[in-house]
Amino acid sequence: MTEFPSDRPVLVTCGLPYANGAAHIGHLRTYIPADMFVRTLRMMGQNTTFVCGSDTHGTPIVVNAEEQGTTPGELVKKYHLVFEQTFKNFEIDFNHYGSTDDLENHERTRSIVRDLEKNGYVYPKEIKVAYCGHCQRGLPDRYVEGTCPYCGALARGDECDIGCQKHLEPGDILDPRCRICGGKAETRVKEHFFFKLSEFGPFLTDYLNKLHATSNVNYAKEWAKDLKDWCITRNLEWGVKYPGHEDLVVYVWVDAPIGYIAFTEEYMSSIGEDWKNIWKGDSRIIHFIGGDIIYHHCIFWPAMLKGAGYTLPWGVVASGMIKVNDKKFSKSRGYIVWVEDDYLAHGFHPDLLRYYILSYTSHTKDINFSWKEFQTKVNKELVGSFGNFVNRVLTFIESKGLDVKGEIDPSVSEAIKTAMSVAKAEIENYEFKKICDSIITLADFGNTYFQGHEPWKLIKEDKAACENVLYNCTQIVKALAILSWPSIPAKAEEIWGMLGYDKASLSKVPLEDALLPYVSMDRPKPTILFSKLEDKKIAEMEKILNERVAAAEAKAAGFKEVPKVSIEEFQKIEIKIGRVISSERIKGSKKLLKSMIDVGEARPRQIVSGIAEQYSPEEMVGKTVVVITNLKPVKIMGVESNGMVMAADSNGATLLTPEKPSEPGTKVR
Repeated sequence: MTEFPSDRPVLVTCGLPYANGAAHIGHLRTYIPADMFVRTLRMMGQNTTFVCGSDTHGTPIVVNAEEQGTTPGELVKKYHLVFEQTFKNFEIDFNHYGSTDDLENHERTRSIVRDLEKNGYVYPKEIKVAYCGHCQRGLPDRYVEGTCPYCGALARGDECDIGCQKHLEPGDILDPRCRICGGKAETRVKEHFFFKLSEFGPFLTDYLNKLHATSNVNYAKEWAKDLKDWCITRNLEWGVKYPGHEDLVVYVWVDAPIGYIAFTEEYMSSIGEDWKNIWKGDSRIIHFIGGDIIYHHCIFWPAMLKGAGYTLPWGVVASGMIKVNDKKFSKSRGYIVWVEDDYLAHGFHPDLLRYYILSYTSHTKDINFSWKEFQTKVNKELVGSFGNFVNRVLTFIESKGLDVKGEIDPSVSEAIKTAMSVAKAEIENYEFKKICDSIITLADFGNTYFQGHEPWKLIKEDKAACENVLYNCTQIVKALAILSWPSIPAKAEEIWGMLGYDKASLSKVPLEDALLPYVSMDRPKPTILFSKLEDKKIAEMEKILNERVAAAEAKAAGFKEVPKVSIEEFQKIEIKIGRVISSERIKGSKKLLKSMIDVGEARPRQIVSGIAEQYSPEEMVGKTVVVITNLKPVKIMGVESNGMVMAADSNGATLLTPEKPSEPGTKVR
């Protein structure tokens, strides 16, 4: 059964990029296929809206902002613009690109939460949550790490990201530690709000059986059999305030997907239409997401929509991930390719990467990116087949001053029809590679047709027959422009312009026009469509990647490059010899000692040190130590510390002491 075009309006969304850092090619794994899908549907006459936006809340945003000395608001504004520009560079053409920190999303989130409360799907509950006495703050989600209660792996507060990948609720994690100071966390009882996810099992089982989804979504059916209620609030200042509770914000996985609704509202309002036709009406909502967030979109999200009375998603399209040089994509290990610094800044055309991502493998499988494979695919398929055919046809016509006219060869019509049929059929299966392959097959057919008819000979024997051959070749070029526009839009528009059309008009051309006879018109001089990627440039890119990996490995091995400081900066640090007068443990801490240290001043300094696991209070008394004396006072577990005792950190702290006897207060130079 053909699903498109449909009388029902279609809304396509993409999983929201997290506004917490620069864009890398892993981000594009979802957005480029979604853009191709939307462009193809529109060419088929389907009423389609395409929205997305930046995910701007959650603890990683707050942590990163603190580390950078800025506010969460300023941080997300910066990276929101980064992603917005990245999408424009790659012609990922959203109708609207918003932010979850937009007023509309705050209001829509609170409205849905109130609906869930009214319908009996949200309840308050007192739970134990992690708290850091040293930092004097609650530790939601990624502020805390510890042991996964399911598999025993090191995990962060909201997810066992290294081990079993299970979602963790506040209070689940074992042996919690503060990720800011490293200290052991305590637990405190707080009231939070829970969504009754456990009540939606039968509904979700039925819903998932009807969902138009990629095959990798199927295992969500198993999850629906064992559901636990979700805590939907956090103790944070940054985020959407929970209705009636200014000390709580809504969990980021509540307000982030609600962004899909808010962005639709914002766009529909701008064109004078009602967003409820999609989110409260008979529509087809299709989510393009990464494979790592299937649970949220196939379990939590539809249950929340059902509970609040909204239209359910019709389809979920989950992509495979991206590897780099057959290694797991990893910023910390250096296996990463940055969109701006590594790709665009080195002059690579956006359409080359669009094509690579779309055509490398099935959408549900992992893509391996290596510069060598990228070079091979571009040179063989886009340069050697597609670009070669377009340029040889148009250049031959222009060089000979010919007029192209004649009748379409049935074999040419059949080749174009086949490519069109593949596009229509496989777009419904989310098989973007098969569509790209069919386009290259059509280009290969064109090369064979051109070569087989030998127009360079035919022009001398029968000019009319030669023109007819070139007319058919031009018809294939026209079809290639139309059929390739969803995948490589900028290059397709270049071809359209070389055929004599207005480049911008290609976006309005129906897919069926690939079979309409080409009408000869004035054409500009053709230009090279694709240029070969040279070995020298690829070697340069491989070197950049290899150096990044080597630097990451060195860092992991403890050979981190230390920033250089001037002698003037160093002289600002006051270091003195001190003698410990008294020392005692700090209650509630295994690591901390509070010591009174004589540094040659009128009164001893009170200094807190993390050395209690290596030195007892009795051992400390009388020791000569090296102290930094001009640090700003800080409170550690409520105890003020006025300096720092210096120690070597190798398998536990080892105190630094002078080789010869030195009096307290002696300066260290």
